[in-house]
Amino acid sequence: MAFLKPALSLMATGAAILTSALGPIPSAQAYRVFFGEDPNNSATSPLLSTPNANSAEASFLSNLIGVGTETFEGLPNGAGGPLSLTFPGAGTATLTGPGRISAVTSGQTNGTGRYAISGQKFWEVSANGMFTVNFSDPVAAFGFYGVDLGDFGGQLVLNLSGGQTQSVMVPNTVGRSGSTDGSVLFFGLIAESIQETFSSISFAMTIGQGDVFAFDNMTVGSLKQVKPPTESTPEPIALTGLLVIGVLGARSLRQRA
Repeated sequence: MAFLKPALSLMATGAAILTSALGPIPSAQAYRVFFGEDPNNSATSPLLSTPNANSAEASFLSNLIGVGTETFEGLPNGAGGPLSLTFPGAGTATLTGPGRISAVTSGQTNGTGRYAISGQKFWEVSANGMFTVNFSDPVAAFGFYGVDLGDFGGQLVLNLSGGQTQSVMVPNTVGRSGSTDGSVLFFGLIAESIQETFSSISFAMTIGQGDVFAFDNMTVGSLKQVKPPTESTPEPIALTGLLVIGVLGARSLRQRA
């Protein structure tokens, strides 16, 4: 299926894809969303470039401070959950659920459409056994690469838990019978308020039991992304009123003198 989404096509329209267990999220609470996808249709040949995904990641990172990325390169091949993840400069997390660390030589796939984005290692998991990342401290931003998603009809759903539970659907291309084998996407979101920050994020697929995916380069943004409310300042009209009163008072004193 020839379908190419431009990077950032959903930026600033998080409300359109964001729902909560209790209904739509108010417009004041909409994540900034970054998305780019590069389609492929090969289980054996990786994409040599991923301009849409890379552009989405670059825009996502340009909006962050206090950011760290886990590339999985430092974790043992074959290791399963729970895994300790490190996001240098932004904290740590524990990954729980089924799955394993897999390794593929750069420039190759594992023969079924999966490969790393950087280095050789990635987190590999099946559609009927998705996983959760529990952060050591609440975070305000999260992004990741996904490889080989949706090639058997599923869409990825993220469940964010913290002060409230919210669900975000990732708009990956929905393929059929392996039609999007080896495709690469980047998805990132940034909280716009302290109410949107979260302490865990769970990954699930709508359908596609038996299908398997790869995730790599998970990035976290700390609470530094969320700006505190600015202190209120006196209204200009109030200041003007004080000046007028001051002038009249001074004139009155001169007249008495």
